[in-house]
Amino acid sequence: QFRTGHAHIGKYYELFNIPEATDCECGERLQAREHIIRACLRYGEHRHILREGSQNLVKCDLLGTTEGIEAVEAVLRHTLAESGALTKTDTPRRQVGMSLWEEREQHEQEVSL
Repeated sequence: QFRTGHAHIGKYYELFNIPEATDCECGERLQAREHIIRACLRYGEHRHILREGSQNLVKCDLLGTTEGIEAVEAVLRHTLAESGALTKTDTPRRQVGMSLWEEREQHEQEVSL
C-alpha cells in the first residue's frame, strides 16, 4: 500500500476526496509518502535504515529497487508494530500469532502498570 500510495495517509485522502484529516501528526500540512520518507519527525530515528536502500532517499529507488523495498519494509516492520502508523485507526497492529484474547490480556496488564 505504501508503494502504490494507496495507504491511510493524507495524500491518499486528498486525492480521492475522502473526508479524513490530511495533515501529519508531526504538524506537516499534508502527510505524503515523500514527507514520511524524507522529513517526518515520527520516523527520523529509522531514516538511517532507508538510507541503506537509497543514500539520498530517492523515492523511485526506495520503492522501485530490491534494496530500497527491503529498507522500506524494514522501517515499516519496526514502526507499524510499535505505533500503528499508516493504519486507519493509528493503533498498533496485533503481533503475529497473538490471538485477540492474548492481545486484550496484554493490554490490560499494560494499563494496570
